[in-house]
Amino acid sequence: MNYKEPESIGKKPREIGTDAIEPVYAEALAKFDSDDKDAQFYKLYSQLGSAITDINGIDVGLIENLLIKICLLLRLSKAATKVYKNQQDEEAGICETLSCYDNGKECVPISTLRLVTSIMSIATITAYMSPDEPPLTEDEKQKVDLVMRTILSFVSRNRLQNAVYELAYFDEAGYPNLRSWKTYLFKSAAENGFHGKLAFRYNLRHFSLINQEFGREIGTVVMKSHFDSLKEIIGENGYLARLGGDNFLGMCTTDKTRAVVDYLTQTEVRTPKGIGVNISTSAGFYRVPDNPDIVADEIMGSIINAYRVAQNGGMDSIVFYDESFLEKKGRAMKIQQMFPEALEKNEFRPFYQPKVNVMNGRLVGAEALCRWYHAGKVIPPVEFIPVLEQTSEICRLDFAMLEGVCRDMRRWADEGKQLIRVSINFSRKHILNTYLAETIAEIVDRYSIPHYLIEIEFTETTSEVELSDLKRMVTSLRELDFSVSIDDFGIGYSSLNIIKDVPWTTIKIDKDFLPDNPDDRQSVSSVMFRHVVSMTRQLGLECISEGVETQQHVMVLCNSGCDIAQGYYFDKPLPVEEFELKLILGKYEIM
Repeated sequence: MNYKEPESIGKKPREIGTDAIEPVYAEALAKFDSDDKDAQFYKLYSQLGSAITDINGIDVGLIENLLIKICLLLRLSKAATKVYKNQQDEEAGICETLSCYDNGKECVPISTLRLVTSIMSIATITAYMSPDEPPLTEDEKQKVDLVMRTILSFVSRNRLQNAVYELAYFDEAGYPNLRSWKTYLFKSAAENGFHGKLAFRYNLRHFSLINQEFGREIGTVVMKSHFDSLKEIIGENGYLARLGGDNFLGMCTTDKTRAVVDYLTQTEVRTPKGIGVNISTSAGFYRVPDNPDIVADEIMGSIINAYRVAQNGGMDSIVFYDESFLEKKGRAMKIQQMFPEALEKNEFRPFYQPKVNVMNGRLVGAEALCRWYHAGKVIPPVEFIPVLEQTSEICRLDFAMLEGVCRDMRRWADEGKQLIRVSINFSRKHILNTYLAETIAEIVDRYSIPHYLIEIEFTETTSEVELSDLKRMVTSLRELDFSVSIDDFGIGYSSLNIIKDVPWTTIKIDKDFLPDNPDDRQSVSSVMFRHVVSMTRQLGLECISEGVETQQHVMVLCNSGCDIAQGYYFDKPLPVEEFELKLILGKYEIM
């Protein structure tokens, strides 16, 4: 049914007074005085019934004219229908009011009907009369009741159709849903194709932290504001829908590419109280080729693949699906296929980068970093770590590295070498493993290594998961006497909250915080570095600075009270044979 809402909806009801009655209505009044009103009523009612059941489409103007004539015939002053989405809206008075007739005279309600639909929406209709008019006869009351029931049924039926449509194509928050997106794709494919279109999928990064800081109610407003602004950028020649949560799908014309990419990279959204919130996304894009045979499923597959790489691929939060993407995907698939056999053959080995006390040059620890030996070559971590991070295989690699370190440490101890604490990086994929601490302890105990000599490192990006899970995991490790450090401190989303709530033993300051000039004590980086070091020491935590590459860096550490350094100034990550020589010497020259 091609039903179109009356233009009067949401506006002031049309007023019809004695000086404003259109000629057709004046003529109708005169006719009512002379003709048989009973016959006139049933003629109008018959026409009304035909109008609201017309299979060729609903003529709203005709229905309004017939209702006005019936109201005039029955001496009514006004008729109003109200539609409520649910009982709560009815109780709160939140409704849509439909009224095509109001003569503007003072009037009182004479009859009200109420209908509850199968989806629990509610419609009411009320007829009004002026006290100056003669009261309705019993026959006229029945006629009013008949018309009211007919209109209420008509309005409810059409509102039910609208409600069913909304339930099917919109989610509970009012966003177009996945079904509406697929309908848009299939309709576009059938009509004009996808020439000159760009499809994308994106996720709002760290949005759970916005909900935590401002509350879900404000978070909902921020998300809708972000969505509406992007929808405005896209314009009428595109589409935007919500997959669920903070995940969305979109399509726009290619001339909007730069504007959409810039917006999704980062934009500021204001809360209702005027506070600016920076929103960034992980997004996968696909320029739809000028191919009439392209299908909706191919578009969906392409943007989903690109999105997954954007979400798990490190620093690239915006990824386009193109030839280079296909090459990367091919390499990733090859790595994933090779991994199980490589792990079984012990092709992954720990390299050790020394940690040095800058006050006396003593070797006080090391970080174990993974290297892959395959077919006589070393595959750098940047080629396989991000790939394995996309699956749970990274967890298997972490445990293999821990076992390799314990095996080396057991041999050093048996050879009489002095053991130092060694740290091993663990992926945030472990965050939901409730038995992580016990599994680590079982591996370490197998080689009889004291727990305090093993340090587990987590990168600060774990702040995107629930803080309670991170706190639980770190607490479990601390209770078993393991050291736990936060890596790359200072570049994540919520550093201070993580420091406050999680019981770390060690803070590793990211190299981007390390000033280059020891004499410049007023620059922002120098002030921030000194304050981070001071805060760490006051909290009783060990402080390590990464990326120490120059003598000036060492001087900065000495001046700031940061005792331990890790970086190329002392050594790069070393294979076990070379590191053992450093372990025997146990000391470095500082200056």
